[in-house]
Amino acid sequence: MHFTRGSAVVSRSLATRSRFATSASAGKYRCLSTTAILRQDHNFAQDVPSSTAPKRSKFRTFFRALGGATLVSIAGGIGIFVYVTQKDRHPGTQLPYDPEKKTIVILGSGWGATSLLKTLDTSEYNVVMISPKNYFLFTPLLPSVAVGTLSPKAILQPTRYLARHKARAVTVIEAEAKEIDPFNKTVTFEDDTEIKGEVSHTTISYDYLVHAVGAEVQTFGIPGVQEKACFMKELSDAEIMQRRFKDCIESAAFPGQDNTEIDRLLHIVIVGGGPTGIEVSGEIHDFLEDDLKAWYPELAGRIRISLVEALPSVLPMFSKQLIEYTESTFKESKIEILTKTMVKEVKDRSVVLQMPDKSIQEVPCGMVVWAGGNKGRKITQDLMAQYPNVQTNRRGLTVDDQLRLAGADGSIFAIGDCTSTSYAPTAQVASQQGAYLARVFAQMAKKNTLQARLNQLEQSEAAVTDTAEKANRKPEIETTRKLIANVKVRPFHYSHQGSLAYIGSDKAIADLPFANGNIASAGVATFLFWRSAYLSTLFSLRNRTLVANDWIITKIFGRDLSRD
Repeated sequence: MHFTRGSAVVSRSLATRSRFATSASAGKYRCLSTTAILRQDHNFAQDVPSSTAPKRSKFRTFFRALGGATLVSIAGGIGIFVYVTQKDRHPGTQLPYDPEKKTIVILGSGWGATSLLKTLDTSEYNVVMISPKNYFLFTPLLPSVAVGTLSPKAILQPTRYLARHKARAVTVIEAEAKEIDPFNKTVTFEDDTEIKGEVSHTTISYDYLVHAVGAEVQTFGIPGVQEKACFMKELSDAEIMQRRFKDCIESAAFPGQDNTEIDRLLHIVIVGGGPTGIEVSGEIHDFLEDDLKAWYPELAGRIRISLVEALPSVLPMFSKQLIEYTESTFKESKIEILTKTMVKEVKDRSVVLQMPDKSIQEVPCGMVVWAGGNKGRKITQDLMAQYPNVQTNRRGLTVDDQLRLAGADGSIFAIGDCTSTSYAPTAQVASQQGAYLARVFAQMAKKNTLQARLNQLEQSEAAVTDTAEKANRKPEIETTRKLIANVKVRPFHYSHQGSLAYIGSDKAIADLPFANGNIASAGVATFLFWRSAYLSTLFSLRNRTLVANDWIITKIFGRDLSRD
């Protein structure tokens, strides 16, 4: 019994072990089966063709490359910008005054004078620049300053900036020339600023004089123009116009103002159908549309702009189709154009006009902007009086084809609006004349150097007694004489680069030379070209940055309505 019971226990124990062994074997088989399946799946995945594998997006690769290139371009652009600006701010050392060099005295700081200074090789001369203003004014953008599109400092370039970047030190004097003595070769000038030192009047001598004083506004002797009209010639003129225009608006907004008086105050009359008058009209219209309608909604619709021109059409220097385009654009903008109309008098509260039918009308207005005509300054008229037999043209100084003053001994040159030539008195002409004159001075310096070398060779030859030695020096002397003979100054030739004008509403017109004819362009695309052309014409990176920045700020925030 005991034995049987023990046998049963042993049997159960063996059965239990058998079950455990069977379970372990089954688990082992299951593990092996799972591993085999995984291996088969892996082998199957390897056998699958590569075309079914996920591809990397071409667009993602393109945009990643584009983003990297953009970042590199931005970083490079910032680096170049910083380098150029810092280089401009820290000019190097300059050559000092050299008493053995000839002295050039430049009168003025406008387009002609500044172009001359920028292009001139000052290592060959001592240069003195005298002007009542110590800056260059970019006049084509002056109408934009008049309505606040640009700040005044954006279109100013300090003269000393250009002077400090020349090879030899340039003496810049802020003073007004009072007298020129062409026979003794002296210039007398005076400090006309508010604060004067103990010495405010002096005289210096020159070897060459460049008369580039520009012109002043021609009023034709019409009563009231000088005293009551706004001009568009200097920076102060733009600031005066901006202040008066805002004053007219604020006065019209004064409580209790009569409707007739409001209409008078908000009527702006612009005299002159040239590019300046057209651009002033366009800028005022933009000011009205972009800003005044939002901040003066009760007055904006009552502002009137009238453009008065004595000739049969505006913009006579442009092609006929561009004139018609400008007139149609002004009609859409509700800018009134009065051609064949002359101003007879400017009064405090009105302007007297002679209409095409010769009738006289007194037109009430709040402000008159005078943008027509040039006349010579007093210093120019006094210089003409020194040569009464030659300088007989009342429009300005008469010069030859090398821009030398007629009647003088070749030591006086005249460029820009103070001269009377066959070219229009524009900034483009004056700028090219200044660059040409710099080349003339370079040729003269080359000739003077060769002449000094020739004199030295001839003197050394005269001191030599040996016949063979003299014969050896003859070829060098003859070569130097031929080089002197080859130095010839070509006459000035003006190359017209085209005409541009802004007409408002983000539109501009352009008359550009092409082959033997012209290309006439107008519209928004031309406006973008107009802006890019003026940006590239500015003299420094500083001005380009300031002008572009002001355009962006005006587009985003609008023009400033405050006035001092």
